[in-house]
Amino acid sequence: MVMVMLGTLVNVVAIILGSLAGHFVIPAIPESMSQTVTAGVALAVVLIGMDMALTTQNLLIIIVSLALGGAIGELAGIQGALDRLGDRVRQAVPSAIGVGEAFVTATLIFCVGPMAIMGAIQSGVAGDHATLYAKSTLDGITSLVLGSTLGLGVLGSAVPVFLYQGGITLAAAQLSTLLTADMVTELTASGGMIIVALGLNMLGVTSLRVANLLPALVLAPALSLLSEMLSILG
Repeated sequence: MVMVMLGTLVNVVAIILGSLAGHFVIPAIPESMSQTVTAGVALAVVLIGMDMALTTQNLLIIIVSLALGGAIGELAGIQGALDRLGDRVRQAVPSAIGVGEAFVTATLIFCVGPMAIMGAIQSGVAGDHATLYAKSTLDGITSLVLGSTLGLGVLGSAVPVFLYQGGITLAAAQLSTLLTADMVTELTASGGMIIVALGLNMLGVTSLRVANLLPALVLAPALSLLSEMLSILG
């Protein structure tokens, strides 16, 4: 259980330490330093995504799953829904309530995004925590900055991160028993491409609606299973 949840546990610890350090140790983080460190982590995110993507054994599956998944995501408006959710939650918390504002702001930053979903799935299905380790670094830096500006309310965001990512990880671990090795490979590869897109967005190279690509995570293993069945029948 602990090993399956390791990525999320590291993420939670990073948020707690960052929040405490930001509030008690570092009164203000130079913006230039924050930007440079974030860019460095973003480059690492791109590398992690590329490493995952190159595990594919069937490039056509990745192409089709991303293209079709992107179309489904656009029709469903996944990215827009996540953005609206964030706006509604922010509006529901009066800005005068410092602790509440800090908690909500940090929770949205740490939870509402494809990296949290993809990282948690990757941990549960493949036992690979690389994405969540990269997210932990980013969240640690972010909580450091938020802790120095918004206060200790940021610390509370560690709880929903644990419940949200941990829940996805445990569910993915249960579902992994239904997946073949090839299905896991293509799921990982398609997720890797999504991680690459996230990294490019973080670097400011692109402004892709990455969340709309998430249906590819369902399509890739499904197409892999179809390919396996057709191979057997052929």
